[in-house]
Amino acid sequence: MSPNARRLTDLLDPAFMNRLDSLDVLSRKILQGKLHGERRSKRRGQSVEFADYRPYVAGDDLRFVDWNVYGRLEQLFLKLFLEEQDLTVHIVADGSASMSLGEPSKEIFIKKLTAALGYVSLVNNNRVTISFFADELKGQLANMRGRNYLHKMAEYLLGTECEGLSDFDNSCRQLAAGRIGSGVMIVLSDFLFKDGYDSGLRRLIGNHYDLYAIQVLSAQELSPDLSGELKLIDIEDADVAEITVSAALTRYYKKNVTAYCNELKSFCTRRGAVYVLANSADSVESLVLNYLRRIRLLR
Repeated sequence: MSPNARRLTDLLDPAFMNRLDSLDVLSRKILQGKLHGERRSKRRGQSVEFADYRPYVAGDDLRFVDWNVYGRLEQLFLKLFLEEQDLTVHIVADGSASMSLGEPSKEIFIKKLTAALGYVSLVNNNRVTISFFADELKGQLANMRGRNYLHKMAEYLLGTECEGLSDFDNSCRQLAAGRIGSGVMIVLSDFLFKDGYDSGLRRLIGNHYDLYAIQVLSAQELSPDLSGELKLIDIEDADVAEITVSAALTRYYKKNVTAYCNELKSFCTRRGAVYVLANSADSVESLVLNYLRRIRLLR
């Protein structure tokens, strides 16, 4: 991406944004945040919009009894109403050097996906925070709300470079310490950490947030087209490995990648989080408009 590019249209096609206008982020858990706002949740409370009835139970507030229903049925029913509250959406993106790899790069994919999810959240008046991490939190755009922040979000995404080492656990420790309220947290990364993802994800999984782990791998990582004598150099810590690539080794590699992704999926599923695997060569538009709606992250 050009270092001078700072427009949202450098990340999202206008036609795609028009389709995003009809979507919203969905929290799978019925949670009440600390801030009341313009966004209507499915939590039943005491606002002005009627939602449903339930039978009266001794001790209920008689002010909410529907006496018209009582006059017809001679039974007491309470009126339930929709309560207004904010939904907090926190998008956490991997900003380490490994994200610059791939063709197209994982960096481009996660920035476009972050922009799409941020766009949906902001136009629906959700409270949005976007964080990048490497060996620690390297930057954060916090507590945004409303369309007026779309330009600022684009500047932040396009101005952040993916560089440096990964320390997922340390980054998650910082994220967990600064997290308040409740809502949805979406982590975008390749999750290829030498120290593993277990400890870090455990810090983020809890009762107050729906956690989505979206693993973004490049086509070259999923199915490498390599052969012969190679020297591999780790882009983050410069570790070197000399290998001879054969058909058998390629098959073994693919088997291990599949097993690793399946283990990450199982880890998330057992703990109530949602796992998604994405190929950086695929369309962000298709992922958002089709798959993320099917798993009910978006509606």
